[in-house]
Amino acid sequence: MSAKNSQPVALGIDIGTSGARASAIDRAGNPVGFATAPFVSPDEMRQPACWWDRVKEAIERLAEATDFSSIEGVAVDGTSGTVLSLDRANEPTGQVLMYNDPCPDAAIIESIASEAPATSTAVGANSGLARAIYLSRQDRAHAIVHQADWILMKLGCPGRVSDENNALKTGFDLGTERWPDWIEAAGMDVSKLPMVYRAGQKVAPVEGYLLELGLAKSAWFHAGTTDGCASFLATGASAIGDAVTALGSTIVLKLASDAPISAPEYGIYSHRVGRFWLGGGASNSGGNVVRALLGDDRLDELTRKIDPDRKLDLNYYPLLRPGERFPINDPHYPPRLTPRPAEDHAYFQAILEGMTEIERLGYQRLSELGAPAVTSLRTVGGGARNPVWTAMRAQAMGVDTLAAKSVEAAVGTAALVLSRLDGGNA
Repeated sequence: MSAKNSQPVALGIDIGTSGARASAIDRAGNPVGFATAPFVSPDEMRQPACWWDRVKEAIERLAEATDFSSIEGVAVDGTSGTVLSLDRANEPTGQVLMYNDPCPDAAIIESIASEAPATSTAVGANSGLARAIYLSRQDRAHAIVHQADWILMKLGCPGRVSDENNALKTGFDLGTERWPDWIEAAGMDVSKLPMVYRAGQKVAPVEGYLLELGLAKSAWFHAGTTDGCASFLATGASAIGDAVTALGSTIVLKLASDAPISAPEYGIYSHRVGRFWLGGGASNSGGNVVRALLGDDRLDELTRKIDPDRKLDLNYYPLLRPGERFPINDPHYPPRLTPRPAEDHAYFQAILEGMTEIERLGYQRLSELGAPAVTSLRTVGGGARNPVWTAMRAQAMGVDTLAAKSVEAAVGTAALVLSRLDGGNA
């Protein structure tokens, strides 16, 4: 935590799968303070009242150690595709569908598929729009909002307001910047959806709860973003060609582009974040494979025995089961994990080499679809801590590998606000 004489100008709030986080940064983008409030049980992740309790807890902890009087803007990020219904008092009805909940009504999914454009991100069982339509038909559902939208409302933002990143999977058209007519035809009452702003755009002067914590009346609420976009911004990536690879249970690639990249057959779509587009894809390979085949306990020991300059070239494609979505789109694509070296460290090396090649092919695929060449690479996730894998990837990609400035989505959301201060609201 920082001292009371620090001068934060932007406040970012992240509500995710593990709890809430709040970050304050200064005008140079440097952290001034950070606080977290984890969920106390897994059930809290699905309860809006608990989201709000944890957000308040995180903000109030931050306020105890950070002078809020110089903050000029605040925004919220949330899990992409999580929606809830509100009653006429703008309070939750108790109906929530999380980002990974399939729509319970197959007829809604079919209706969207028949009305949506071929490139729409709102198609499929995991469509945010499908969840929104389903909830809009439940008892007392006066309005439908995204997770980040409701937290912004609870902070005091007047009206029902969303951002273009959270609204994308709910069918929002980034070209016309409106809810398109086809979603009405698919069954969504557009009057129940929030007004949408560009990510980071100023929305309304701060009032209510945040003024009580010390924010000045001159501070503004800003439209937020998704947790994924916020995590990208947190790393410090901000220029065309900047790439961020998340090495977690799966391998997720994100690349800043000067134009949107769309390839639904690979699960690729683009968010607009300020002055660039953020496109990417996700492979089914990743840490889940390593954990299943080798466990977690011996990885440091095995890593020390690997010489990244002596490649094995066993041409592995590490998957737990058949099926891949990116950079190869084939629901029956087979794993390749043979021949199996006698020594475990060599087996681990072959797996890492295979995943390195998947990452290289992923960025190559994005380039083939019109994305710019990768000029810098940052890494987040557990795999970022493996020095041997980092060396392998740097050699394979042939670009500078940079340290992530932060891995906290709340920092990225604060950075989004910062980018829009001083007239940067285009």
